[in-house]
Amino acid sequence: MKSIRELNKQDLKGKLEESRVELAKIRTEAAKGTLRKDSGKIRTYRKEIARMLTRINEMKTQ
Repeated sequence: MKSIRELNKQDLKGKLEESRVELAKIRTEAAKGTLRKDSGKIRTYRKEIARMLTRINEMKTQ
């Protein structure tokens, strides 16, 4: 898998959308109380989304 720095803007936006959807699913499971083994993934997805947004903003300024 490519690093976030190696992806182009289109790929980043696609991956960002996928991560947001997955985060929403995990949050829904957590709210229902059915989330067990994936409880630590919420933080991981949030940080991954932040990294992608940071990279997109860096590309805008260049």
